[in-house]
Amino acid sequence: MDPYYLTCILFALCGYLLGSIPFGHIIGKKVAAVDVMDLGSGNIGATNVARELGLTYGALTLALDICKGFLPLCVFRLIFPEHDLSLAALAICPFLGHQYSIFLRFHGGKGVATAFGVLLALSPFSACLLLMLFLLIVAVTDYISLGSIISASAMPVFLILFKKPLPWCGAAVVIAFLIWLRHRDNLGRLIRGEERKWRNRDHARRSNRRPSSSSE
Repeated sequence: MDPYYLTCILFALCGYLLGSIPFGHIIGKKVAAVDVMDLGSGNIGATNVARELGLTYGALTLALDICKGFLPLCVFRLIFPEHDLSLAALAICPFLGHQYSIFLRFHGGKGVATAFGVLLALSPFSACLLLMLFLLIVAVTDYISLGSIISASAMPVFLILFKKPLPWCGAAVVIAFLIWLRHRDNLGRLIRGEERKWRNRDHARRSNRRPSSSSE
């Protein structure tokens, strides 16, 4: 086999395995001896960890999940800076690992933070704009899920506007679609006016039980 293609396969496998590491689940077990999948929304992402264990551990989970998407792409770009199609394919691997973790029997999170890490590696300026958009939406509406859904939709738009390679834009469309799928219950609750707002996290943590209208 051509060494280049072998390297791509190894990167894809390592990217998926890195993405599969359920940092939120691990932090919950190590810090509070709890399974975050049994608390709050049941999600392993930063939002549920922050609600159930506190902002510090939520921020740690967020940083680690971003790194899952960021690091594999950065290393690959250093080795193969001109291979846009391979990079686009690799971009999806850690994201799929997060959503379908081999360590959680192919269950996982919604992938928003890992998708942001991917975008940060592909287009840092686009990632900064996306972050500002997300923060603006959450500041105005107080819904993490709404900010995640709209930001995911904007990811391919920013790449197209800044004339990034077409394969990257295609990968971003796939990622945005999968994030929308994982948020379909949130969309239903948003439409019905039943989605829980971010500022309700303290009450949820005190109750230590899964509410009916969770977001991330």
